[in-house]
Amino acid sequence: MNARNSIIFSQIPLILLKMEYKRIVLKLSGESLGKDGDGIDFSSIEQIINEIKPVYKKGISIGIVTGGGNIWRGAVDGTQIDRTAADYVGILATLVNGMVLGEGFKARGIPAIVFSPFKVNNFIEQFTQEKIKNAWKNKNIVIMTGGTGRPHFTTDTASAIFAVESKADAIFKATTVSGVYDDDPNKNPDAKLLKKVSFDEVINKNLKVMDMAAFSLCRQHKIKIVVFDFNKKGNIFKAVSGESVGSLIHN
Repeated sequence: MNARNSIIFSQIPLILLKMEYKRIVLKLSGESLGKDGDGIDFSSIEQIINEIKPVYKKGISIGIVTGGGNIWRGAVDGTQIDRTAADYVGILATLVNGMVLGEGFKARGIPAIVFSPFKVNNFIEQFTQEKIKNAWKNKNIVIMTGGTGRPHFTTDTASAIFAVESKADAIFKATTVSGVYDDDPNKNPDAKLLKKVSFDEVINKNLKVMDMAAFSLCRQHKIKIVVFDFNKKGNIFKAVSGESVGSLIHN
């Protein structure tokens, strides 16, 4: 693209740009809302909202699944607390994150509804497919908390189930790396970023994308997975617009 065309393109309003996806599930780790074990960082909340706002303004139906690692990681060796109990504490941590994120959106004039697999008195609604459908119809951002509602399942799996049930076009997995590599880039400086990769290739090469239960669901239901660096400003808007950002896993 020459300089003249670049100037013309930059003058095109966002509303005229065609979007590749109409309905997405954004998987946010707990660490995107705050450092591991340090609770919620409101500057991180601000950053998340600023990144999602342009996508929302394009009329994309957005579902967000929150992790809880910034609040609770549980006992690694199981001696401090039972593993099942630790998982339930982690579930509660995702409720806190989801509520704070939802209130953050609403404080900035963006409607959002927080759901979980179970009702939490008057604070969080128990989701149904009809409620999710109506929330999106009324231009709400949907925030899914509580994981699957059961221990021993990750929020990756919760994201995949939500994507399948809501007939989402893709899961956007927000990370702190550029995408999926053919080797660990922290150990191998020659590791190559895979811009496009098939589900079968991920399995055959044992590439780390998400837990296998979640990955299998996406593969079975042909739901694309986009792994990208959420910390780079504008990345999610570019990815939803169809630009080559991060790694795309598809059939």
